Amino acid sequence: MIAAVILVCSVILMLQFFVSYCRSLIAASSKEQLPLEVQEVIGISRAPLPEDFSRVVQLLKLCPERPEDRGNLRFVGAYYRFLGLVSSTIASVAPSLKAWAYRERALCTYFAAVTLGRRIAFSRSLLAQQMLP
Repeated sequence: MIAAVILVCSVILMLQFFVSYCRSLIAASSKEQLPLEVQEVIGISRAPLPEDFSRVVQLLKLCPERPEDRGNLRFVGAYYRFLGLVSSTIASVAPSLKAWAYRERALCTYFAAVTLGRRIAFSRSLLAQQMLP
């Protein structure tokens, strides 16, 4: 019985740390302006919506990965899926939780779009380096 309590407490604390870490990643990217070229590549002229997340991630997979972004997108992607689970299960009881999950998922999409902008800039710098004699 005590082992089960310890396991549940550990999972809850790990989940709390995971959510805090993902929210800090998202908060750091939300301060950046989304470049117009990224909006053109994504095909939107507004703030990215949660429904755009999978399309942005597909575009991200086409660009070379930056060493600084290595795991961050995986964490935010897992957080996005976790929020989808929260939205479809727990949020049916609390409508305010559903609205919060929707906003957080939109921020996850914005994070992915900012990451796409960084990768496009990184790709351009790699190309420029290769063009130099």
